[in-house]
Amino acid sequence: MGDVLALGRQVCFPLYAASRALTDLYRPILDEFGLTYPQYLVLLVLWEEPDRPQTVKRIGECLQLDSGTLSPLLKRLERAGLLTRRRAARDERSVEIALTGAGRGLRDRVTDVPHRVAGATGLSEAELTNLRDTLDRIIRSVRQQKE
Repeated sequence: MGDVLALGRQVCFPLYAASRALTDLYRPILDEFGLTYPQYLVLLVLWEEPDRPQTVKRIGECLQLDSGTLSPLLKRLERAGLLTRRRAARDERSVEIALTGAGRGLRDRVTDVPHRVAGATGLSEAELTNLRDTLDRIIRSVRQQKE
């Protein structure tokens, strides 16, 4: 069986190292578009419904980020001209985020990013799909344990 505390027996370390490796892989690709990885994630959420404003709360829920982390990202994306932020008319406590024309247009320019990253992993599409599904199950299970 071996030592249960051996680094090579842990699940946490390969997950951590893989996350860092993928983030490092995205960096030069996203630099071509003037984006950071977290900014790219925000845009992915907004691009799902490009003509419908999203609340900061919903974006945070999708990305599992709190508003303190999300707000600076949104401000930088607004300064870059990719989105707008405004108080919701129905509830002034809520801030709505909407893509600008430039933000919508950027989507067409980055469509190759997932393919470039996937190709660099050395995994097939089926393997990547299985990996994503497994990671989603882990996330759900861990969250349920916290509740």
